[in-house]
Amino acid sequence: MNYYDVAVIGSGPSGAMAAYYLAKKGISTVIIEKETLPRYKTCGGGLVFRGRRKLPFDISSVVEREFDRMKVYMEGESKVLSTVRDVPVISMVMRDKFDNFLIEKAKEAGAILKQEHKLTSITFDEKPILHTSQGDIQVRLIIAADGALSPTAKLAGWEETRKLIPALEYEVEVNPADFERLSKEVRFDMDSVPHGYAWSFPKENHLSLGIASTRRKRIDLKAYYKRYLEKLEIKEVLSEKAHGFQIPITPRTDGFYRKNVLLIGDAAGFADPVTAEGISNALWSGELAAEAIIESKLNPEKAGAIYQQKLEKDLLPEIKTSQTAAKWFYSYRIIRNMLLRKYGDYAINFMTDIYIGNRTYPTNLMKTIKNKITEMR
Repeated sequence: MNYYDVAVIGSGPSGAMAAYYLAKKGISTVIIEKETLPRYKTCGGGLVFRGRRKLPFDISSVVEREFDRMKVYMEGESKVLSTVRDVPVISMVMRDKFDNFLIEKAKEAGAILKQEHKLTSITFDEKPILHTSQGDIQVRLIIAADGALSPTAKLAGWEETRKLIPALEYEVEVNPADFERLSKEVRFDMDSVPHGYAWSFPKENHLSLGIASTRRKRIDLKAYYKRYLEKLEIKEVLSEKAHGFQIPITPRTDGFYRKNVLLIGDAAGFADPVTAEGISNALWSGELAAEAIIESKLNPEKAGAIYQQKLEKDLLPEIKTSQTAAKWFYSYRIIRNMLLRKYGDYAINFMTDIYIGNRTYPTNLMKTIKNKITEMR
């Protein structure tokens, strides 16, 4: 039986970075991946600068396009919100190349990658045994980085307490004229779907178009996607590949550690509730989990406690405030639009500062909103 200090289940950004930081400290780390890399991953592929700036290495080789601004359109409103920065506010990546790049960095640091190893069960003991399609692996600690569905979390006994929202993403090839026109900007279209938004992310030679609703109910996302194509005035679709998925926009309420398992990224529910962007917090949580394990000297219970403390210091408060912002933003459209007509430039500058990492979500968000409403009366 193979033995390692830590097993990371999943090869996405959170798992890759956890493995990278652990391996850099000489901790024997194995990455368990059910597929063969590089593999396609459903995702808009927009990495905000606050995530990119945290990385300890340059990722330019896998960035397809980068933009120093983004634009926010609102259904039925003439005002378009936009601001410019001197850094790439949002970088466009294809997750097959991006994830594989991060995994290669983890391997260079000393991590071992085991591909085509599907986790089938876990024997929980002082040193858990992972049963995979290719054999057994014994470890001290497990990091669940296996996404929104997270079979590892289910095996460890977590119940579903996250809020998962439906999303639909298309990789779309359009005619040269449409691509030239739409490739010049990253855009978000608020209310193109009830209680949600659509997005247009230009990649190297195609568009990633998507639509997501923050309401957990049956909704015909395909119909809203077709309307979005019309809104973008796309005259000809040469090819399109649809991918449906769920995004967890609230953290689990029953903890992030148990039975020698730490949850990170989407498995923990760390996507930003306002934008549903998950890569930057995935990278962050992977780093925090690695730090906790390193500081605990591989003591599972201590690692779990340290990880919880680290989450409660910054990441969880950020998400909590973002939850409040998302509830207000998507549920009170009339009031929101009234405010944005008057304070839209301030709002887009404020949010851009958050997404490039120059500030965090304010803890007194509702007080700020109420004060703005009072000023308007």
